[in-house]
Amino acid sequence: MSKKNQTNKLKSDQEVRTFLVDSFSVESRDGSEAKRTIVGHAAVFNSEDGPEFFRERIEPGAFRDSINEDDVAALFNHDPSLILGRKSAGTLRLLEDDVGLWMEIDVPDTSYGNDLLTSIGRGDIKQASFAFRATDDAWITNDGRDVRLVKKAKLFDVSPVTRPFYQDTDVALRYAEWKQEREQKTRSRLNRCKLQLALNRHT
Repeated sequence: MSKKNQTNKLKSDQEVRTFLVDSFSVESRDGSEAKRTIVGHAAVFNSEDGPEFFRERIEPGAFRDSINEDDVAALFNHDPSLILGRKSAGTLRLLEDDVGLWMEIDVPDTSYGNDLLTSIGRGDIKQASFAFRATDDAWITNDGRDVRLVKKAKLFDVSPVTRPFYQDTDVALRYAEWKQEREQKTRSRLNRCKLQLALNRHT
């Protein structure tokens, strides 16, 4: 499946971020010998990442409200036809810890679920991703680089993924707007300074 086709499965107001999951593994639950629960972090806090034109940082607490309020799904490759679990069904469990957004997915006994477990066990799939909409964000400059801070976010799904992809259309537009506003403020300050200097010379 191409990156373009993956992105088309997402709604226009959703963004996607992908992380390499160091602790991605499959475990057993409820005393069962069969290992069918995927565990790992879908997001990492306080880690600056992103495309070339800006960086992004997920703030601790960004997902707390959404975890409590929204019926988040677990999908494979963000494909709604490949559902792995759902929070309301108890087959997806989410929490924030010191590292980031922790997930536990009880994988269904389906063909794509079994294939996914095999691929994770082989090490073929070792990245997780989350689809979200930022409900509170801000832009800062850190060491000369523009950084977007995601303070609050609405979660749509978490997904083991075969390849990372960064859907940056919406956030790129926000970045351009923020940068234009900052440049306008800078020009206004410079113009005020020039005017003040001109007035001082005539007094």
